[in-house]
Amino acid sequence: MTIPYSLTSALGAHIAQAIAAREGWIGFDEFMALALYTPGLGYYANDSAKFGTLPFALQAGEVVAGSDFVTAPEMTPLFGQTLAAQLAQALQVTQTREVWEFGAGSGALALQLLETLAAQGQALTRYWIVDLSGTLRARQQSKLAQFGDTVQWVNELPDSLQGVVIGNEVLDAMPVKLLARIKGVWHERGVALGRASELTWQDRPTDLRPPLEIDGGHDYLTEVHPQAEAFIRTLADKLSVGAAFFIDYGFPEHEYYHPQRHMGTVMCHQSHRSDTDPLADVGLKDITAHVNFTAMALAAQDADWGVLGYCTQARFLINCGLVARMETATLPARVHAQKLILEHEMGELFKVIGFFKGEPWQALGFAQGDRTHTL
Repeated sequence: MTIPYSLTSALGAHIAQAIAAREGWIGFDEFMALALYTPGLGYYANDSAKFGTLPFALQAGEVVAGSDFVTAPEMTPLFGQTLAAQLAQALQVTQTREVWEFGAGSGALALQLLETLAAQGQALTRYWIVDLSGTLRARQQSKLAQFGDTVQWVNELPDSLQGVVIGNEVLDAMPVKLLARIKGVWHERGVALGRASELTWQDRPTDLRPPLEIDGGHDYLTEVHPQAEAFIRTLADKLSVGAAFFIDYGFPEHEYYHPQRHMGTVMCHQSHRSDTDPLADVGLKDITAHVNFTAMALAAQDADWGVLGYCTQARFLINCGLVARMETATLPARVHAQKLILEHEMGELFKVIGFFKGEPWQALGFAQGDRTHTL
């Protein structure tokens, strides 16, 4: 019998021990946290390549060697250059001079923002990076060395902070709980060990429910996001002056829990291919879930944050001047930038939500096409 890789690895053994310590079962949120963030072993904490650049000649199905996925900043510098316009406005309105980036990845977005803000004469006191990955931090430090002490890294937030917060594809990587309605009864889906000591799904009845009543009596799998909501509340409590912008894929609540979305949104990414089996190749691939932006907005309001706006990534970037930047860019840069705004690429699925502390103001990125009313 072949023992699954996930249990022969150090991470697999660590997860198996965690399951045994919890009387044979852990919730999916705990499993996801272990798979992604176990120090030195989890996907975001090990030294495997994760982020890659997208070559101009990439064909359908072609793999970018040495990485698992491409985020917008790796796709084109026009992403960060355009986003800098919103950060510059937010810094001016809030009269702050610090930027806080969560989950900085390869450091590409930080580089684009720092270069563009400097070119615009927007001096920063600090550019703080909050990232749990030691290997990614080394890559970021190398890429951002030219900025010296302006860029600083922290593992946890101070009691109070000021400035503009940015998070690109951060919320989707926060552990979620899985809820499964089976024959009309709600269960929490977790992870156990099978007869051959392999990782396997196991459901337990629960009092947890999605925030909306889901029509129909059919079986239904979905997620709730207590950790992402807690993150938003904590950040809102600590941010005394400033604003925050989060960019990610997801939906407002009424779309997230649509009766037809009965298979959930958990996805895995490895070598530029996607699958729906987080129990395979544990530690070697990313695990994500789409964001419930209504839940994020409600968590922010609970902590006295207001919503600046909510719209598609396409509308946000166009509002911030992407089209004008594309007109003077090279052909490859224009081709890649189109992926950021085309409806069948990233333009519609990815959304941007903004928050503020204090008095409301009109954010550049939400000037047209604001969908806050749909949250």
